[in-house]
Parts: sequence; C-alpha cells; structure tokens
Amino acid sequence: MNTKKILHIDSNHPVLWDSLKKLGFQNDADYTSSKEEIEAKIENYQGIIIRSRFKIDKTFIDKAKNLEFIARVGAGLESIDCEYAESKNIYLIAAPEGNRNAVGEHALGMLLSLFNNLNKADKEVKKGLWQRESNRGYELDGKTIGIIGYGNMGKAFAKKLRGFDVNVLCYDILPNVGDENAKQVSLTELQQKADVLSLHVPWTEVTDKMVNTNFINLFKKDFWLLNLARGKCVVTADLVNALQTGKIKGAGLDVLEYEKLSFENLFDENTNNPDFDYIRNANNVLLTPHIGGWTFESHEKLAQTIVNKIKKLYKL
Repeated sequence: MNTKKILHIDSNHPVLWDSLKKLGFQNDADYTSSKEEIEAKIENYQGIIIRSRFKIDKTFIDKAKNLEFIARVGAGLESIDCEYAESKNIYLIAAPEGNRNAVGEHALGMLLSLFNNLNKADKEVKKGLWQRESNRGYELDGKTIGIIGYGNMGKAFAKKLRGFDVNVLCYDILPNVGDENAKQVSLTELQQKADVLSLHVPWTEVTDKMVNTNFINLFKKDFWLLNLARGKCVVTADLVNALQTGKIKGAGLDVLEYEKLSFENLFDENTNNPDFDYIRNANNVLLTPHIGGWTFESHEKLAQTIVNKIKKLYKL
C-alpha cells in the first residue's frame, strides 16, 4: 500500500487532489502557514506541490530530509533551487504542457489587438468617440514573427500562427529545435528580419534584463514586442524609451518587471514610478495580469499533467 505523504501548499484544480488520493497518496493541505512553519514539518513528507507561494531554497531543502519530489503546477521552476534539490536526489516536476495552448492563444490575441488598436478603439467608442483614421490597423499577413525561446510556449504560439501568411523565425540556446512551424536562426538574423518579437524564455541569469536598449537597437526594423515569459526579462525603462522613439511600435505585456515572485500580487516595493505610469497609460501598450496560461481549461490540464508525472515517477 502506498503510504507516501504529499503536502499541498497552494490550491489547485480538484483533479490533482482527487487523483492522488485514488492512487493511494495521503494528501495534506496548508495554504496559510509561513515558510518557516512549513519548514518545521516538511520532513514528514515525501512530496510537496506548489505554485508560487514562496521560494524553495537551500534552507527549505535541508529541512526536507525525506522529500522525494517537488512538483510545481506551472511552467517554470525558477522559484526552486533546482541544482541543490537535485544534489539531494529530489525529483523536480513542472507542467509546461498544461498551459502552453493557453499561452499561445493569449499571445495571438494580444498581437491582433495591438495590430488593430482594439483596446484603444474600444475605450474611445465607449466614450462616444468615433475615430476611424486614428485607429487604422495593420495586417498580420506578410510579417515576420520572431520567437525567442522555442520550448513548449514558443512552439504553441508558432502553431497558432499557421493560419496566417507569415514568416516565423525562432531562436533558442538549444540546437535543432526548429520545426515545420518555425525556422531556427541565429539571434542576429532574427533581429535583422523580425517585425514582431515574442518572448517565451524562462527567467535565468542569461535572460534577466535581456531586452534592454542595446538589445532593442540591434533590431533593423521598428517592431512590436510581446512578453509572455517573465517580467524581469525586459527593462521597463528601456522599453518606455523605445516606445517613445517609435523603435517599439507597441507592446503586449502579460508580465511586468515589478511582479513579485509569487505572481499573486503585482507590486514589488517600488512601482510608483514614471516608467510604470507611462505603460499604464500608453495606447499602444496592452497589459494583462499574468493570465496568459490562466484559463479554465489549463487549470485542469496543469493538475492532470502533475498527476501523470507523479504516476510515471512511481511507476503507478
């Protein structure tokens, strides 16, 4: 009989809890205790399931003497000290397959909205303004879309673009990831050809503050920017400068530099600044609260993906 205990520290779709229970795991939930309080009892568990409530660091891992796996119900593992966890033979589970379709659809929706001024026009008409010429839009056909980060999310976005007459290029640090939906090229070639840049990278030392003034100015054309990756990959002050000069023609941001690690609240300690005020009020900037992968369907898919990977881990 399976007597392994799993601690859930964030709420998720019921399919996760119910499925693990049917497999014989003991589920315990604690959605409110502090990190220190969780650390005091984590040695009693073989598994922990999180979203983004707090960082699982070396201190936490040292307390988790019997932990066999950490499962994050989301795409990335940046809130976990992965190298240290793996050195302790703790298996790491993420679920990018669960919300990749949602992210792909959200990216396409943001892009079409930006191209056609949908957000701006909607606000104006509701105010009684009927301004057709100032809302003349662009067509996606004929454009070159550059995707940086061609994993689950980047591939999902490229797949959504198949119905358009567009050229899709991708750049990734891994070789040979291009497919029938996107041609893999060098970063230099992408910057020479792209009309649109869409980010789908994890937050790492390499991608932190990646989109800065120097990076932006290496693009040959003025371009639109989509960020459905992590907020800290884009330097907001440099983005604002590029929007003001027209180098960036518009931006769709599902994530912000000022987000907390938990993703549950917007602001870090200092967001009352001119750059944030600018993007909040700019007609050519579309903002959403980190909901690219946050659909009703992905809620269940993420949970089921975690269940499937735990079953595979224990060969159930």
